[in-house]
Amino acid sequence: MGHFYDCITEFLFVEDEPAGADVIFVPGGNYPEAAVHAAELYRQGYAPYVLPSGKCSILKGKFEPEKPGTKEFATEWEYLQSVLTAHGVPEASILREDQATYTYENAIYSRKRTDAEGIIVSRAILCCQAFHARRCLLYYQEQFPETEILVCPVVTHGISRENWHQSEAGIDTVLGELERCGGQFHEIMRKYINQGTTPTSPGGERKIR
Repeated sequence: MGHFYDCITEFLFVEDEPAGADVIFVPGGNYPEAAVHAAELYRQGYAPYVLPSGKCSILKGKFEPEKPGTKEFATEWEYLQSVLTAHGVPEASILREDQATYTYENAIYSRKRTDAEGIIVSRAILCCQAFHARRCLLYYQEQFPETEILVCPVVTHGISRENWHQSEAGIDTVLGELERCGGQFHEIMRKYINQGTTPTSPGGERKIR
């Protein structure tokens, strides 16, 4: 029997099977799980590069790991790099992006980095939090319209597609993501209208007739 919230689950909790890609993206965060999963995919040979992204949360103004340890990290990127190297990713395979302060900037600066490196991203893997998957995908699709992006998420804070509706924390987190998927795209969509273009994928932008 279907439930009224199933459409929310299907929209937000995007998940794909991994396949050979040009790069693995890891949006910034203070938690290790996405980087651990990215390292696992790297070791399995799914991509030659991993690109973690992030300076710090724009709300906090500084980086604070979810579980403080003995070492201090200046940025999310530095922290995620340490997780990746600890799980078998060589430093030479980790691209650097340490300026982003929120998810859209993760996508924007990741695009700038791959362009600067001359990496043509025909297919990418995106490792992110499960409940954050749709919003991450939308941002990265906007910046990489010509790219096939496969979402390979991880469950964090115990919030999954199966149980999010069973706790107040899960409901607040997931419905908050649903609200942001609408609220945060007003300016992005208006940008295309003001430029006389509209986003399309693949193939970049097309003129409005």
